[in-house]
Amino acid sequence: MATTKAGIKTRIRLLYQGRSTRATRFRYALLIFDALSIFFFLATAPLPLSPMLILADMLIATLILADFICRLWLAENRLRHLCQIFVWVDLVVIASLLAVPFMGQGWAALRLLRALRLLHSYHLLRDLRRDVRIFRLHEDAIVAAVNLLVFIFTMTALVLLLRGGKEPGLETYVDALYFTVTTLTTTGFGDIIMTSGEGRLLAVGIMVVGVGLFLGLVRAIFMPSKVRYKCEGCGLLKHDPDAIHCKHCGRELQIETEGA
Repeated sequence: MATTKAGIKTRIRLLYQGRSTRATRFRYALLIFDALSIFFFLATAPLPLSPMLILADMLIATLILADFICRLWLAENRLRHLCQIFVWVDLVVIASLLAVPFMGQGWAALRLLRALRLLHSYHLLRDLRRDVRIFRLHEDAIVAAVNLLVFIFTMTALVLLLRGGKEPGLETYVDALYFTVTTLTTTGFGDIIMTSGEGRLLAVGIMVVGVGLFLGLVRAIFMPSKVRYKCEGCGLLKHDPDAIHCKHCGRELQIETEGA
């Protein structure tokens, strides 16, 4: 029994952390599942609860829970693993999916926290850098865009959960998304406003953090493209795509290219 358990654990570890073609495809499948589940959450957020929607939530919760258990089982230090923010995000998402039939539609907004999982995986980032040239050349811009979208979805969920129905004009997910985007961009049309102290503090947080993420995206888009390659001499991580020597220490680089 112990041998069988060890063998199963080894096979799962190879899928999550290995470098084989099968492991890479498995991690891409996880990425696709995350992306599709997020699109599903976005598409169904404005819809009323129905038996089919609850059933889909239960299925997604089961798959996320299976992934959570596998990651926890593989962790060398499980206590440290449980202290990571993305682990708590998964727990919140699982709880929100299971609680919706009992707690109401407002809790469904927390499902969008699953977006925090996108790209924030060392092994997946390594796979994307190796296999996708566009990602390799524009990694900073892509990651900055994902971080901004994740922030918008997360704050929309919090606005709806904390202030939905308590502020004038803030009733649905679309209202919360509209308020979040207009606040982040400092447009502020004034048709939805926060009248309480808690709501105004939430709006301030959206503006302060959101503007910083937006400026980070603009900076990543308009800065010259760099590739991520660690110099063995000084540790500099980013270089020009056609760099032969490190600009910092002059050491020769061996950056992989597709050729002319």
